Amino acid sequence: MYLTKSDSLIIGNVAKILGYIMDAIFRFLSNITGGHPNIGVAIIIMTFIIYMLMMPLTYRQQKFSKLQSKMMPEIQKIQAKYKNRKDQQSMMMMNEETKEVYAKYGVSPTGSCVQLIIQMPILFALYRVIYNIPAYVTQVHDVFNGLIDGLVNKIGVAQSAGIMETLSSYRQFSRQFENANFAENIGNYAGNTFIDVLNRATSADWELVKSNSLIVQNGLVDVAQKTHEELNAFNNFLGLNIGDSPMFSLRNSGGSIVVIIMAILIPVLAALTQYINFQLMPQQSNSPTGNDTADSLTNSMKTMNTTMPLVSAVMCFTLPAGLGLYWIAGAVIRSIQQIIVNRHIDKLDFDEIIAQNMEKAKAKAGKQARKEHGMDDVSDKKFHEYSSMSTKNVGRKKTAVENAERDRKIEENSKKKYKEGSLASKANMVSQYNNRSK
Repeated sequence: MYLTKSDSLIIGNVAKILGYIMDAIFRFLSNITGGHPNIGVAIIIMTFIIYMLMMPLTYRQQKFSKLQSKMMPEIQKIQAKYKNRKDQQSMMMMNEETKEVYAKYGVSPTGSCVQLIIQMPILFALYRVIYNIPAYVTQVHDVFNGLIDGLVNKIGVAQSAGIMETLSSYRQFSRQFENANFAENIGNYAGNTFIDVLNRATSADWELVKSNSLIVQNGLVDVAQKTHEELNAFNNFLGLNIGDSPMFSLRNSGGSIVVIIMAILIPVLAALTQYINFQLMPQQSNSPTGNDTADSLTNSMKTMNTTMPLVSAVMCFTLPAGLGLYWIAGAVIRSIQQIIVNRHIDKLDFDEIIAQNMEKAKAKAGKQARKEHGMDDVSDKKFHEYSSMSTKNVGRKKTAVENAERDRKIEENSKKKYKEGSLASKANMVSQYNNRSK
């Protein structure tokens, strides 16, 4: 297992599956381009596939948001009704009335959270795969093999670690150099650590590697040069090396207009596409709910939706351009999805959906009540009749089951045939009357 693979239970396993997909995409691109796949294109395709697979979850989440916006006025009325009543009974009554509103609209208070809980591990795992391409894409990992073999077997693990310490990407992985498995290179631990560092290395870092005296003395300059060139070919996206940060590319553009434009365009597009995506999402109501916590959370979300695009732009200047490309691709795909979902949801008859949900809630409540009384096989109409009957008899309460049994006996007695006008017939009529009265 490559070191950069996540070993967490959920994200690690999801990332492993996504890694197989990314590796397949890379192989496909290699076949159609004659052995010249591009990491930037692979990231865009991968992002598109994942968001399409999550389309059903996105639809359910947006439908929930639409229903939530329609039921919010009723929730606000309930919250206002109990605003100044903090006793336990009032809180229980408020919760009960709130549950009835949720049942009426056929949604769960945690409905939106469930969709997010499912989506978040997938998105985190996707980020992990993109951030650690060599760990999941065999063809990219193999590019490092010649150089890593020279570092471990010719120069030695300890001295090669000294070379890594001179690179700007070393600090991210400094703890791995202190691991007990590093010195002995158990399971190629040291080799994978070197790949981690070199994969994050800037063009300036690679120049330091190629000019290092140990690299020169051991005849590894050409190997390092070849490794760097192959990585550049994989990372070149419209003239920009997506392994470098836009800030680094601007400082080392060499006057190239294409590099300057792309280095500025990626952070700007990352912010713009995210802002558009936030605007297309269902917006929370501006009216106060009466719940200070809910109102504070709503205001915080609105503030975050405004500031996050700006934060993304700043971060994109300092992080590898590949991550900025991933953010742009994700925001564009989500925006297209949002437009499609919004159009479809706007065509739905929510009044009819609410009416159907109310019927379902009513039927569910009736079924639960019958189950509690041990009358699963009794119809709603009959159960209502039994429950409305008098339950007092000889100083004790009758259950709905006893009422049903008594009714059955009355019907059986009524089926007995007596001679019309006979004394037995008249006695039976009096008995039925008395039984019903009781």
